[in-house]
Amino acid sequence: MFLPQSFHPTWSPSAIKSSLITTASPMSSGMNSDAEFAYGSGHLNPIKAINPGLIYDSNEVDYINFLCGQGYDTRFLRQVTRDNATCSAATNGTVLSDLHYPSFAVFTSSSTTVRRVFNRTVTNVGSPMATYRARVSFRTRTARVRVNPNVLSFTSVGQKLSFQVIIEGTMDASMVSGSLVWDDGVHKARSPIVVFASIS
Repeated sequence: MFLPQSFHPTWSPSAIKSSLITTASPMSSGMNSDAEFAYGSGHLNPIKAINPGLIYDSNEVDYINFLCGQGYDTRFLRQVTRDNATCSAATNGTVLSDLHYPSFAVFTSSSTTVRRVFNRTVTNVGSPMATYRARVSFRTRTARVRVNPNVLSFTSVGQKLSFQVIIEGTMDASMVSGSLVWDDGVHKARSPIVVFASIS
């Protein structure tokens, strides 16, 4: 079996995971009503993952900030990191949704208006000169998804660019799923979007 790590031995584990997630083929919620919570990003394609175009990469500091944002104190954090990592007032305020992970999920209630902003940074691992355009698929009349900026123009391999995904509105179903695809005409880096609600 072809694995991205064989072709990209310097990539981090999160970069490898990103390449597998963003190149997976979407599956139908008709197969399982739990949708992405059952089958994740879809059917993995290790051959496509060799050349994903863009990757969402996270480093050790990103995960430390994530754990601190989850409420870990320094003692528990060091049991995970096995080093002298610490949580501070700054990292304790880390927004959990800002971990550079190639998916977007929001939990809300059916009667509450939600607005969630996700900050992401992607790295170009495809063509040196590439322009990616955002394509959003999200089927609901009461909520919308915006991407800002919706065009990313790269001039070199390894270049990083940041963007925001803004999800706002109310829910008209217990769960709505969709996707964000960054498309440069050659590569399609797809990330699942899920908004789920408690029905009162």
